Amino acid sequence: MCDSELSAKLARRQEINEGARQPEAVSEGSVFNPYTEFKEFSRKQIKEFEAMFAQHDIDKNGFIDIQELKLMMEKLGNPQTHSSLKNILATVDEDKDNMINYREFLLLFRHVAAGDLTADLDAMTTLANLAEIDVGTAGVKNAKSFFEAKIDKLGVDKQREKEIKSEQEEKKKAAVEAAERRKNFNEKMAVFK
Repeated sequence: MCDSELSAKLARRQEINEGARQPEAVSEGSVFNPYTEFKEFSRKQIKEFEAMFAQHDIDKNGFIDIQELKLMMEKLGNPQTHSSLKNILATVDEDKDNMINYREFLLLFRHVAAGDLTADLDAMTTLANLAEIDVGTAGVKNAKSFFEAKIDKLGVDKQREKEIKSEQEEKKKAAVEAAERRKNFNEKMAVFK
């Protein structure tokens, strides 16, 4: 039975390689990875967007509908008309279900960053720029550190590498602390034995 399955798969692959057959489309059940699809955003930005999405998904169904989008824009201090909300929704709603899922939420920020959504989206532009370098914190007087920070901002791959390394270091530090606590606990427990 296994041999026949393997033979069928190899025959299908051979037909695809020879051009006699088209590869099948990726199923809708494929895994969505925001870090690989939205490379223009840092890991920190994506985590902020994820938290923002969860905050504004009031009914916790994994989607932001037009009412939740309206409330989100009002909370951001930029209320929208119903027609402008529908335009925003139409721009990013790829599956045409009149709701925004997390991927489409990230798409919204991609459009805002690219300047595709210019009408009435000042608050969204502000949100898209949240994780950018703040001149006030970088310091205008110290031009060297400011421009180094800008170079780091442009080096997306380098930035992602740093983020991953810092996450790994935090995990290692937490593991060392947990091991130390466990050791101290075991020493104290030995007194009672």
